[in-house]
Amino acid sequence: MKTHVGLVRTQNEDRVAYVDLPDLGSSASLLMVADGMGGHAAGEIASALAVETFTRALSQSVGTIPQRVAAGLAAANTAIFLHARETPDCNGMGTTCTALVINNGRAYLGHVGDSRAYILRGGGLRQLSIDDTVVGELVQLGRLTDDQIAEHPDRHVLLKALGVRAQLKPQVWREGLALRVADQLLLSSDGLHDLVSLSDMTAMLADNPPEQACQAMIDAALAAGGEDNISVGVFVVSDATCVVEPAARPTRRDPVDAS
Repeated sequence: MKTHVGLVRTQNEDRVAYVDLPDLGSSASLLMVADGMGGHAAGEIASALAVETFTRALSQSVGTIPQRVAAGLAAANTAIFLHARETPDCNGMGTTCTALVINNGRAYLGHVGDSRAYILRGGGLRQLSIDDTVVGELVQLGRLTDDQIAEHPDRHVLLKALGVRAQLKPQVWREGLALRVADQLLLSSDGLHDLVSLSDMTAMLADNPPEQACQAMIDAALAAGGEDNISVGVFVVSDATCVVEPAARPTRRDPVDAS
């Protein structure tokens, strides 16, 4: 995982994390990116709180993996919301959060905002998360095509973010996506996928090992202007960590009750 301040911002409000989760299982791990927002250093605080609180809650909560993911997002949302309410300089802060928990050969998504998770399989790169934006909702409703997104005036307007409201209904998969050997998982903040095309990201993943792929995508975003902080994580599934299921189910986007 790599993160870069970009060419315009003075500080990096993104946070990335890769964490082993022995409390969940011998092969369990967390992949996460959070893109903070708010005045002064508030965005940086929000994204850091998201990573710290979510990771801790995953280990301390009980239940299935989806229930733990939902509990982690709820805990992070509360922590950020309360910190903003108690700290005047942090008023209005929040953060996106895109997390994949890998356990027993399956990937479980928890998501809020417009950071993204993708999977590269069979040469095609597919977005797993759904953008919590005005444009993302219009695309889901069939009122906007992918080609119209870049020109839409509200393309950066978020509908959801951690810490903005006391209650939150995030995207949490009820069932994990069965992984296959050689699958590649990609996490990114919008500083990457707003500036680098899907086809270019696909080519960089196909042509490079993970660390070099991360750097190539950051370099491409910088070459395109580097208007925002840029974060990216690339992970390749090995035969030691995955259960091979040829008929892997598509993504599941139903919300999960954290109780």
